[in-house]
Amino acid sequence: MDRAAAERCGTIGRVASVLYEYPFNESIRTMLRLEHLFERQDKLARRDEPVDHHFALVTLFEIMDVASRADLKSDLLKELERHRAQLQTYRGNPHISEAALDEVTARIDHVFAGLNQLAGKAGHALTSNEWLMSIRSRVSIPGGTCEFDLPAYYAWQQLPPERRREDLARWTATVLPLGEALSVLLGLLRDSGMPQRMVAPGGQFQQSLPQGKSYLLLRVRLDEGTELVPEISGHRLMVNIRFMRPDAEGRLRGCADDTAFSLTLCS
Repeated sequence: MDRAAAERCGTIGRVASVLYEYPFNESIRTMLRLEHLFERQDKLARRDEPVDHHFALVTLFEIMDVASRADLKSDLLKELERHRAQLQTYRGNPHISEAALDEVTARIDHVFAGLNQLAGKAGHALTSNEWLMSIRSRVSIPGGTCEFDLPAYYAWQQLPPERRREDLARWTATVLPLGEALSVLLGLLRDSGMPQRMVAPGGQFQQSLPQGKSYLLLRVRLDEGTELVPEISGHRLMVNIRFMRPDAEGRLRGCADDTAFSLTLCS
């Protein structure tokens, strides 16, 4: 399990918790969706069952769909460049470790080079594979990948797990530079915020955001076992959080109890 997934599951730190993240713009929203898909694809590909590898392949197609946005690659390169320039301003600061700066800068340089060398959109190289595209065209059809519809795909699913994993790894390699760049960028973004312990009186929380500073991501962490769901809305000036509790049928109802939680604003 990688660091981001461990954080969301509450396995980092001593107190078990559940983490919710809210993006303040469409670019961060896309990054979080892609990160979610990369994590799911990695978990499924590591397993042995054909059904897991089927959904690993479906997830790879989803990554290609989300990454098809024309300006995504350039946006990520610009963000990496921005972080690299910002880190350089810390050079010579006696309170900042030069070794740590070198390490982070090297990671940025590595993923920048990999993403910059990626030809076209992520996964574009796979579109020339007619066999994969025949599967992609049918996964949205309920039951559309049965053995009588795609006998060659059914035969692939009968191969040993090791063979299927090798194929999945080869296909995933075409989008891996994107996943690595996202991991570095979102890691830097999350590390930019400091968690603060807050209380929502009567389950409602509202906070004005300081003008002149642009926040990109909000993180809400709840202790495990509270069984509450935060409904989050926000923009550059204001954040609103309403804590809800699901009833027996899963419908969310407002919680009137004072609710303690951790809030992190990342820029």
